[in-house]
Amino acid sequence: MIVILFFLTLFLASIAAGALGSIVGIGGGLIVIPILTLFLGVDIHYAIGASIVSIIATSSGAAATYVKDRITNLRIGMFLETGTTTGAIIGAAIAAYLSATILEAIFGTILILSLVPLVRKIGEEYPTKQELKGLAKKLNLRGDYVERDGRKIEYNATSPGKGLAGMLVAGLISGLLGIGSGTFKVLSMDLAMKLPMKVSTTTSNFMIGVTAAASAGIYFARGDVNPLITAPVALGILIGASIGTRLLVKARNTAVRKIFALVLAGSAIEMILRALGF
Repeated sequence: MIVILFFLTLFLASIAAGALGSIVGIGGGLIVIPILTLFLGVDIHYAIGASIVSIIATSSGAAATYVKDRITNLRIGMFLETGTTTGAIIGAAIAAYLSATILEAIFGTILILSLVPLVRKIGEEYPTKQELKGLAKKLNLRGDYVERDGRKIEYNATSPGKGLAGMLVAGLISGLLGIGSGTFKVLSMDLAMKLPMKVSTTTSNFMIGVTAAASAGIYFARGDVNPLITAPVALGILIGASIGTRLLVKARNTAVRKIFALVLAGSAIEMILRALGF
C-alpha cells in the first residue's frame, strides 16, 4: 500500500510539474526534486537523475505543439543552444567536485535580484519592437506569431551577446544541479533580448530538452538514473506538459509573466532554503 501511495504521489506531482513547466518554460525539476527528496525520501542523486530525464520529457511534450503553432523561434533557440549545451556539459562534468550548497545559495540570490526588472515589466503585454542590428541582423534573429484572436505579433531580438552569456550560465546550472534552468533562459530572452513572453517560454521549452540531453549521458553513466523512479516521473511530466500547452496558447503574455514571476520567486526561495539545510 505504501509503495502504491509513493508512486501515485510521484505521478500526480509530476503531472502538475509538467503542466507548470510547459507554461513558463522551466523543466519541472525545481518542483520534482524537492518532492522526491524532502517528502518521499529519495536520494538526491536519483532525484537529479529523474529530473534530467523529466526535463527531456517536458521539452518533447511541449515543444512539438509550440513549434506547430509557430510560437517557438527555432532560429533563436538554436543560436542560444550553443551556449546552454556548452555550459551543461561543463556543469555535469564538474558537478561531483563542487559544493551544491554554495551554488544553490548563489543562484537563489541571483534569481531574487532578477525579480526586480521582471516585476517592472509585469504589465507589459508585448515589448516595443526593436531595430534589428548588429549580430542579431546578421543572424536574422527576428520572428512573428499569430495570437488566438488573429493578431500578428512581430518582434526583433536585441543584445544576442548578453542572451548567449545568460544561456551559458543557464546550461552550467542545469548540468550542476540537474534542473532545466528554464528560469535563466526565459529571463535572458525576456529581459536581455526583448522577446515577447510567450516566445521566451516556448523557445525555452524547446531548448531545455537539448540542454538536458547534453548532460544526461553523464548521469546515466554514473548510475544516477533509477528506472523505478524515473519512469513515473517522466510519464507524469509528459501528460502534464500536454495539458500546459493547451493553456498557454490561450493565455495573455501578462498572465504568463505573472505566473513566471511567482515560479521565479518560489525557485529562488527553494534554492536558498536548500542551501541553508532546510
